[in-house]
Amino acid sequence: MYLRKRKPAILSATPPAASSDRARPPARAQAVLFDACQIGVVLRTVVFVEAVVGVAAMFVSGSPGEWLVQAATVTGGALPATLLWLVAACGLKKPLRRLPVPWQYAVGALLGAISALYGCGLLRLTGVLVSAPWFASALAGAFFAGMVMAAMVLRARGQTPAATTARLEELQSRIRPHFLFNTLNSAIALVREEPAKAETMLEDLSELFRQALADPGESGTLADEIALAERYLAIEQVRFGERLRIRWDLDAAASDARLPPLLLQPLVENAIKHGVEPSPDGAKLRIRTERRGSMVVIEVVNSLPPLRWADEPLPRGHGIALANVRDRLRLLHDMRMQFSAGMDQKSYRVRIAIPAES
Repeated sequence: MYLRKRKPAILSATPPAASSDRARPPARAQAVLFDACQIGVVLRTVVFVEAVVGVAAMFVSGSPGEWLVQAATVTGGALPATLLWLVAACGLKKPLRRLPVPWQYAVGALLGAISALYGCGLLRLTGVLVSAPWFASALAGAFFAGMVMAAMVLRARGQTPAATTARLEELQSRIRPHFLFNTLNSAIALVREEPAKAETMLEDLSELFRQALADPGESGTLADEIALAERYLAIEQVRFGERLRIRWDLDAAASDARLPPLLLQPLVENAIKHGVEPSPDGAKLRIRTERRGSMVVIEVVNSLPPLRWADEPLPRGHGIALANVRDRLRLLHDMRMQFSAGMDQKSYRVRIAIPAES
């Protein structure tokens, strides 16, 4: 574990060239046809094929028992063929994604036909089929492969509007007028007595706005998100002083994990809003990252104010920010991510687990 130190940047309306190069997403094909390495894709594909097998078996079955036998027989060839196609699609993902989209479809369909012939051959060798329908099996394999690839493309294209909508909603809750007003007032108060601190605060505010108004990318690193959260908390530290007590427990091995851009800052802002603001004595905020094997764990924990300080029930959030975070993580990492949020004794804990490498 280590304590990360923030390095103030020179105030600038545009990012430096090195940052621009790093932020620019890598060139990629127009569609993601071979993104079959995710557990969610594997499960959905297997369930889809098995559902089609089950429905098709109904046409040649006269009773539930006969249907079960027919479905099990066809599954003996369909399931190995499906898994073979998924393994091949995952293994060839990087080289094939550099091909033009029509060629990707063609290669994927060819792999589907070959996989189906493999499944048909298994049934023939085991004696389940007396006469193997080779041509029909190859066509069926190519057809199923095309449908799975089309589904991957639709899901990939669906990420863009969903991420944009989530980003706009976060902008409305993050760059709020009262936050800007409080920050500028704090900077004005510091100009005469501590001009260096006022300059640093304005630099942090400028960086927050630059990141928020920049073109959204597909993903960023956890290190980038931590740096942005540090800037935000540096501003709030001047505002709340000793009422805001921050603890950073950061694991350097977790820094390269991929996150949707502007994901961590809304969680930190929620902790300030519901933990520090309502409490005269302030609150403790802890941000922890840790790599555990192939997963990275991120936690944002804030203490809650005692109810005795509240003249009326403390306001409860609507959960919009948390729902945005969960949905954006699901779009990027699918079923490989874990998200939980809730009370933990006298604190509120948000816990995220994502793959260490994507």
